[in-house]
Amino acid sequence: MYTCEYCTKSFLKESSLQVHMCEPKRRDQEQSERGVQLGYRAYIKFYEMQQGSAKLKTWDDFKTSPYYRAFVKWGRYCVSIRAINPEKFMLWLLTNNKKIDQWCKDSFYGDYLLDYLKTEPIDDALARALEHSLDWAEATGNPSQDYLRYGSENLICYAISTGRISPWVVYNCASGIEFLDRLNEEQVKIIWPMINSDIWANKFRDYLANKVYIEEMLKTTGW
Repeated sequence: MYTCEYCTKSFLKESSLQVHMCEPKRRDQEQSERGVQLGYRAYIKFYEMQQGSAKLKTWDDFKTSPYYRAFVKWGRYCVSIRAINPEKFMLWLLTNNKKIDQWCKDSFYGDYLLDYLKTEPIDDALARALEHSLDWAEATGNPSQDYLRYGSENLICYAISTGRISPWVVYNCASGIEFLDRLNEEQVKIIWPMINSDIWANKFRDYLANKVYIEEMLKTTGW
């Protein structure tokens, strides 16, 4: 007899054991998956913050936990939407006492983004925009610095609404101002929650040194 080390089920043939896939075995095999690792870290942080657990939770604790599926679902959700700073998103969910089985709601991620983009380091905002423009340049053959000049308005609006392009960038370069001038009313409505000019004008005034810094960086790189 050949016995599965995970579930103790026995088989007459070794080949049957090799193709056998029980839930404990499957969980062990997917341990290194990006979404599973995000879920595992969220599980650890959940016990630290919500349960007051001083003992570090292990992989064995996680893979046998009744919360396993919910945390892994969230981790895979983050991967699928290319979530910006999943660790911060996790902390936002925990701090705001969101129920674990609802962590994958798009509305939660949207609310998190609105908060996060206002407080993230400007170097992160700049790096993300430059990386996104490089992807566009590779796909289109255009110079990356022309992303806001010649990119599709609808695709750029989507990039802004999903946080790929920060208001730090849109409002502080010549091509960003030109882009805003080209938008129709419907497109403005799509991105307005992210680029609310009243909120960002105050932020630029309060952090003038950062504004000057990113203006110079964008100007130097041809934006």
